[in-house]
Amino acid sequence: MAGSSGLILGAGPLAAFARQNQVRLTLLHTNDLHSQIEPFDDSHPRFAGRAGLARVSQFVRKCRAENPNLMLLDAGDFFQGTPYFNFFGGEMMLKLMTEIGYDAGTLGNHEFDNGLDGLAGPLTHAGFPLINSNYDFSGTILDGKFPRYRIFNKSGIRVGIYGLGIELSGLVNQKQSGGVRYNDPVRVALEMEQFLSDRQKCDLVVCLSHLGLRYQDDKISDLGLAAQTFSTDVIIGGHTHSRLEEPLLVENQSGRMVVVNQAHYAGLMVGRLDFVFEKGPPRRKSMVAGNRDL
Repeated sequence: MAGSSGLILGAGPLAAFARQNQVRLTLLHTNDLHSQIEPFDDSHPRFAGRAGLARVSQFVRKCRAENPNLMLLDAGDFFQGTPYFNFFGGEMMLKLMTEIGYDAGTLGNHEFDNGLDGLAGPLTHAGFPLINSNYDFSGTILDGKFPRYRIFNKSGIRVGIYGLGIELSGLVNQKQSGGVRYNDPVRVALEMEQFLSDRQKCDLVVCLSHLGLRYQDDKISDLGLAAQTFSTDVIIGGHTHSRLEEPLLVENQSGRMVVVNQAHYAGLMVGRLDFVFEKGPPRRKSMVAGNRDL
């Protein structure tokens, strides 16, 4: 990605930073929705009346009115967690996420809870790509169903997205995930970021990750991954249900900062990253980050 970049953490109107020769791009993201369509019940001890896909939808609608140049992303585990999944097996979630206007998502471990058949069926109702770069589905009924990457053009800004899933062994029974092969996420990330940045000339390279934010051992995480990359700009994560008031910054192998963000779970929070790009050719100029509790 060409050009210099600046970072401003904390919520604020990015319109103040955008001029006529610049393009503003908003990334909104969720993770670990766990079939939480409605807000938590009023009797919930911590989150009464909060969270849920319905409240996410309201917030997204408001943000789109402010800036139509917006992308909505999810970092996995939209299955499992409420009776909606028990009765509808994920179909309702994917239908609603499509209706809200998700641009892309990735796979979490709970997407495999009903086995490969239980993922293949609901998948037909997804009107957006579920991107995964490090699972090999060859020889299974899901072969060819998940693109390794997608490139989106937003007002001339090329946004390249790849996706990384967590190792399923130990999280998902072999019977449910049988035939799916796990490839090293660091090796895959280096391959995908080079392809998207160098060969496809993307202005912003985003990783949708379900690896988890951090661990006490040497298990690969979003923070560990960020430090080993060269040209990934943003890692949007899930799995650990981490609530970040603002993104974390990690220096990569090129000496540049990778933005790492995660937005709690169940729609209790929506992550928000706003970028300003110079026009002709677009270059990242600055970013404002302000995650929003719902």
